Amino acid sequence: MSVTVVGSLNEDVLVAVPRLPGRGETVIGTGVEVAPGGKGANQAAAAGRLGRGVHMVGRVGDDPAGSRQLAALAGAGVNVGRVLVTPGTPTGSATIPVEEGTGENLIVVVSGANAELAPADVDVDSVRRASVLLVQLEVSLETVAAAARTTSGTVVLNPAPARPLPADLLAEVDVLVPNEHELALLAGAADGERPPAELAGLARAVGAGSVVVTLGARGALVVPADGPVLLQAPPTVTAVDTTGAGDCFCGALAQALARGEGLADAVRYAVTAAALSTTGPGARGALPDDDAVRALLPQVPHAVPVD
Repeated sequence: MSVTVVGSLNEDVLVAVPRLPGRGETVIGTGVEVAPGGKGANQAAAAGRLGRGVHMVGRVGDDPAGSRQLAALAGAGVNVGRVLVTPGTPTGSATIPVEEGTGENLIVVVSGANAELAPADVDVDSVRRASVLLVQLEVSLETVAAAARTTSGTVVLNPAPARPLPADLLAEVDVLVPNEHELALLAGAADGERPPAELAGLARAVGAGSVVVTLGARGALVVPADGPVLLQAPPTVTAVDTTGAGDCFCGALAQALARGEGLADAVRYAVTAAALSTTGPGARGALPDDDAVRALLPQVPHAVPVD
């Protein structure tokens, strides 16, 4: 049983603000924190906190930020032996204003060394032999596609940041995990909130295997390749910061699938982990361990069918 994550490693600069700025607007921040991040590394850290056998494949720069990212992942139980140091290139970074009171955020990413991760870098045993391969879109599409072709395991793709994807890549995906905005883009539909039945229709049209649509505080929609569509509600928690909740969801989903859980049960586990992750600051400030998730699971309702 193993989870291999191919993706980005960033250093996050989190800025607390009384409200998120509008276009062209300046807002005075009330605090700043530097923390490890990157969608790939966040997902690997979440999976590592929840179980063993997690590997990270990516690139950092030859700078102090890169050393900090490697140490943080290793501290979360992630094998970083396949994270390559890239001379002369800075580690990726992200600036994240976080709204006080709601935890809502905006994210601006500078790729740095992540842009140097090449298809040849993913031709390694940890990708080939993974039970679950977890990928996102903060590294090149060619590298993502190469990893999906190389692995013998279940391919889970979180299509973020949102962009159109070729049909041949989607055909390699066993479980696609978009949010509503990403799903609309992939389906060629207008952006906006939709009822679950309409989201399920878009998910079926995308061309991946199974689709799990993350819905934030509303939970997640499970659209399996075969079988009924299900809506999974999350547990009730007091959110402090939603940064990285989607990444925690993906890491938890991959870990549950690697353990052999069915998709519906894996999604119930993942929404519970993601909810717990919002109760502290930053993308990794409140990542739960397996004991914390299982303690809360009895309070989480089972998914209900969508008509």
